[in-house]
Amino acid sequence: MEQFCDEHAKLLLTKEWLVKTHDSTPYLFKCHFSTVDLSCFILVTDTKTVWTEVLNSKQFARRWRACNPDSAVEFTREEDEEEWRTENLELLAKAHSLGGIESSVFDCPQSNYADLALELEYEAFRWKWETCLQGSRVSAEIISRHLVLPLISLNHLAFTSAVSESSETDLEKAVDKVGRSARRSVDTHVKNAMSKPRVATALRRITAMFNFENNLPPIQLSAEKPELQPQVVQVKPRELSPIPSPPFKRRSSPPPDPIIQSATPPHVPKKLPSKEPTPSPKIRSLRTRLLTMILRTRHLLSYAAKGKGRAFSSAQSPAPRPQSLSPEPVPTKPLSRAKVPSSDSDSSPVRPVKKAKPPLSSSDEEDSEAERKRRLAKATSGAGGAKRGGTRQPIKRGGKRF
Repeated sequence: MEQFCDEHAKLLLTKEWLVKTHDSTPYLFKCHFSTVDLSCFILVTDTKTVWTEVLNSKQFARRWRACNPDSAVEFTREEDEEEWRTENLELLAKAHSLGGIESSVFDCPQSNYADLALELEYEAFRWKWETCLQGSRVSAEIISRHLVLPLISLNHLAFTSAVSESSETDLEKAVDKVGRSARRSVDTHVKNAMSKPRVATALRRITAMFNFENNLPPIQLSAEKPELQPQVVQVKPRELSPIPSPPFKRRSSPPPDPIIQSATPPHVPKKLPSKEPTPSPKIRSLRTRLLTMILRTRHLLSYAAKGKGRAFSSAQSPAPRPQSLSPEPVPTKPLSRAKVPSSDSDSSPVRPVKKAKPPLSSSDEEDSEAERKRRLAKATSGAGGAKRGGTRQPIKRGGKRF
């Protein structure tokens, strides 16, 4: 808050005194409102002490919003905020006039921040002054300059004009009557004497005359009551400059993010459904087991056939031939190679298929037949010297492991 200085006191020389009472104490105050810098200040006195307060534009807006929270509007544009402050400042100036002060409710509430708080309440808004105490020297100078000397001059004018024509008896009666009224209630007497428009404006003109003011304020016989209704400021929309639209251009799709592209699985084309029905996993596993059993049986039969040919010579010996417990295997046709199931089946992995040995040629068959005859002749010739014993068993050879 700014300090009250001589410049502020000079601006108040052309302002009238306003009077309000509280707890039998009359308060006289002068106010100034400037729409140039959106500032305001007040001078208050009870004829003994002086209080002052000076508010700049930001402090005024903050005080108004604090006193009137329901009508507090926040603006984003500086132009709207400045217009709102100007309207409220002009409204407050009308409220602090001879006609507007009469319709207000006056109070002096307790304040933790001010030496003297003045509160004015109207029908549409409220306002509060939080003044600070001035020193005794400044107070005496302000009271003498703004109140005492102008009153002396006005008193001289009154007695030299209207009172001079009255007789002594009539003058004594009038003075006694005014004295008794002032003695009963000083606050009411000061209010009635100072609030009359002709007295207040005449005192204002005398004060300006004493202080060599060029523009003397006029004297008014009556005061008009102004309309004290705050105006609603409409928020103007922000005007945006039109952005020229660019010429039409086909937008190309932005390249995909390499990180996202690497994390995305590659596109797999959809396969058309085959006409043949796909076997279930159980059927595929059974089919695989059946093929494995057939291959094992084939290899066992082939090795059994080879062992029978080798044991043919021993079977022609005079020794009694033991009966074979297992029946002779029936030769079977060679099976075609089974197809290896695909790797996507759910069964156990299939063992690799052994390649079948190629069939013996005719020359090989003759050699093997001659070999058998030689073995048979050798066995027949050496039968006498041979010891009789158990039947000679064919040589067992271990089969290949799968």
